[in-house]
Amino acid sequence: MEIKVIPVEKPEDMSFILGQAHFIKTVEDIYEAIVSTNPSMKFGVGFCESSGPALVRYIGNDERLIEIARKNALSVGAGHSFFVFMENGYPINILNAIKSLPEVAGIYCATGNPVDVVVAETELGRGILGVVDGMRSKGIEGESDIAFRRDFLRKTGYKL
Repeated sequence: MEIKVIPVEKPEDMSFILGQAHFIKTVEDIYEAIVSTNPSMKFGVGFCESSGPALVRYIGNDERLIEIARKNALSVGAGHSFFVFMENGYPINILNAIKSLPEVAGIYCATGNPVDVVVAETELGRGILGVVDGMRSKGIEGESDIAFRRDFLRKTGYKL
């Protein structure tokens, strides 16, 4: 077995979801989940088929985001993994809709941070061991950090 670290390639300010599913219809169902949850979101989906022709299946409503999703899916190449890259929204806007799909087995990350995907490769293929999502913690928040967090969440509308 060989361990590989594969960086996700995306614009710095772009968010994405990386997950695992189990069926070829995943791309179609993710598309439907996104457009029925957030119709104004622009997105691209790439899904690594795990048998048969073992292709990267793709869908979306924005060619640039579809290309980013296809490129990252092929680079990671782990069976049944999928990427959703988005604009005009955030993972929090669509994550529950995606997680509720019957074929979605799990989510590795939903973030805008730089991410490394840790992959194991065997004679059979590739599997995702996990992700490195952003930087290492630098310390514990203090009172001013708590005040900033609370104020930020209220300014952005995520908390009342």
